[in-house]
Amino acid sequence: MTTQTPSSNPITDPYKHLRIIPGLDGNIIRLPEISTPILLSAPDSHPIPILTKDLTINQSNKIWARIFLPKQTLDHPFNTKLPLIVWFHGGGFILYSVASTFFQRSCATMAIQLSAVIVSIEYRLAPEHRLPAAYDDAAEALHWIKTIPDEWLRDFADLGKCFLMGGSAGANIAYHAGLKLAETIDDHDLHPLKIKGLILHQPFFGGSKRTESELRMVNDRNLPLCCTDLMWKLALPIGADRDHEYCNPTVEDAGSNALTKMKGLGWRILIDWGDKDPLMDRQDEFVKMLQEKGLQVVSQFWEGHCHGIEYVDPSKCNALCSAYKTFIASSLLP
Repeated sequence: MTTQTPSSNPITDPYKHLRIIPGLDGNIIRLPEISTPILLSAPDSHPIPILTKDLTINQSNKIWARIFLPKQTLDHPFNTKLPLIVWFHGGGFILYSVASTFFQRSCATMAIQLSAVIVSIEYRLAPEHRLPAAYDDAAEALHWIKTIPDEWLRDFADLGKCFLMGGSAGANIAYHAGLKLAETIDDHDLHPLKIKGLILHQPFFGGSKRTESELRMVNDRNLPLCCTDLMWKLALPIGADRDHEYCNPTVEDAGSNALTKMKGLGWRILIDWGDKDPLMDRQDEFVKMLQEKGLQVVSQFWEGHCHGIEYVDPSKCNALCSAYKTFIASSLLP
């Protein structure tokens, strides 16, 4: 997929592009997702050897989790337990679900290629539930995981080898949930859950001042600027601008205390992004900010990667998973 130039086919109606309708009450109506009726199948139509189950986290808030377990784990039950990845889906905080077909396939593929148990978290969407609702749901999910008497997590997941992971807005959620947990870790012990690091795939950030890449790729077909503006308008707290720390993590003193604690806990952070992503400048600034604060950061820059590359071109998944697997292995060294 090629990135559009600013003068070609400008997108002027973000609601239409995102397939949502504004409601009279300030909320939105989401039109049905456009997807192929393929569930957990590889491109060659052979089923992915994965098992899944759904569990309720908070019934009143309709928060739940889908667990992805590589089938081969059941065939070798006495082998070493697998790392645990707690995963958050993208969609600009306003769209999609754990049950969206492309997210199901992505989690299934990662569980196999990373040899990990993946717990995909369904969180509340904006504008019905503006930030920090999604961050609160993510933190609640972590506390739920440490106590839920589920046999898959008990028998096959190593809770002492946990990573928070997400793509786009999901990466934003993983980061802010990490900040929230790090800041309160003394008061709310997660034992036996032990977070080893964060894996942030093309994190969704913004700011009031336009960056060069945002202006250059203003009409990007995957993430046009008018759509990111609308997503932030619907997701941020009422009255907040795009220099709120939820949107712009590089503003002065944003998350400083939590980042200091995160550094002390020894958490490592992998951030990957590409040169065809309008947010590439934001992500580069984010990496530099974390490095300046002394965090253990691994940055992975990909040429030719657009925003959501794994859904536009699934052939890129292998390279992404290889980078994630290397990061997980290095993070687990003594």
